[in-house]
Amino acid sequence: MPGEIFNPNPVVFSAPKARQSDLLAHSLWINDASASEDEADEFEAIDQDEIFDLIRSIYDPEHPNTLEELRVVSAPQVTVGANHIKVEFTPTVPHCGMSTLIGLCIRVRLLRSLPERFKVDIFVQPGSHQSENAVNKQLNDKERVAAALENPVLLDTVEQCLANVGARGTLV
Repeated sequence: MPGEIFNPNPVVFSAPKARQSDLLAHSLWINDASASEDEADEFEAIDQDEIFDLIRSIYDPEHPNTLEELRVVSAPQVTVGANHIKVEFTPTVPHCGMSTLIGLCIRVRLLRSLPERFKVDIFVQPGSHQSENAVNKQLNDKERVAAALENPVLLDTVEQCLANVGARGTLV
């Protein structure tokens, strides 16, 4: 991403290795192909860990690290209700100019992965950004999100951040 780097030297943490049994045991999809017609009316519950698995491997727009490695997102920052998902994320620095882009990447990943019945809210962790209210307003305004995704340069940047989503290292 051209321009000023807001955090030239972020702290990078190692991500835990995914276990193959964990990856294969849980489906993220409501309508599995193996579901019978009787089960078609029932919804499979989606939990906090499944939502975290969807967003943990999104890449930071400024650095070659995932949001999990930079501790921008973590499982406790995800709240799952009946048809409501709330994600809070923590920018690496309080003046991070990429916060809205990170939030947009999280929103796009969840909207592409979850059934339409879910309402998704994305917030900056309270007290973690100097423009917290403005960022939260941008991230949760449907018209602003739609306008941002119509911008080809911005959409290309989001696609780059989501390019390797799901690839979290080697399976044990």
